[in-house]
Amino acid sequence: MRSSLIRSAGFITLPLLGLSLLSSGLIGASPTRAAEPPAVLPVPTAAQLTATFAGGCFWSMEKAFDGVAGVASTTVGFTGGAKANPTYKEVVNGGTGHAEAVQVVYDPAKISYERLLDIYWRSIDPLTLNAAFCDHGAQYRSVIFYGDAEQRKLAEASKRELDRSKRFATPIVTPIQAATKFYPAEEYHQQYYKKNPESYQRYVIGCGREQRTRELWGNVTVSKGAGR
Repeated sequence: MRSSLIRSAGFITLPLLGLSLLSSGLIGASPTRAAEPPAVLPVPTAAQLTATFAGGCFWSMEKAFDGVAGVASTTVGFTGGAKANPTYKEVVNGGTGHAEAVQVVYDPAKISYERLLDIYWRSIDPLTLNAAFCDHGAQYRSVIFYGDAEQRKLAEASKRELDRSKRFATPIVTPIQAATKFYPAEEYHQQYYKKNPESYQRYVIGCGREQRTRELWGNVTVSKGAGR
């Protein structure tokens, strides 16, 4: 299934990137532009770790983690599928098996994985399978991709705690899976919310992302300050 027209419309009027909405107006349409290579994936230092999360539109997932104390970098891309070196257009049109995701490089001495999990949960809708807000299809599914046994243990404990809290009337459907190769998206998708704030805000409002997260998690703003 393809993505929502609302998200596609987010590509309207992007003078910095020269993008335009495809004249067909089809759901899931991608911007018309020359092929662009993927962004360069940051390499963690010996003191840093990586965490990978999928939660729908990767523009919003990057925004959730970007600037958090202890987070060294965020990169949007694709993971969880079988196709090597997928493009954005291929992923959003379905069929690659990949999900849009964000890879977070962080310093565990400054921020814990548990803290990252808390930010993640409060940034997604964990109750809807193969969709995120107005975006529908397996490419927008929510997934926690663990990198090692410790991350798996912490993620599973976090999910159990949420389910046992009875915060929601239905169980959490977000799976916890072993991380697979992460493919960074094209450069124009990196830091999209900063490069194109008006376009991004149109998407957020039209998609109802903030309204839905408030319904699920309340009006508490996730702090980007230090915390473990």
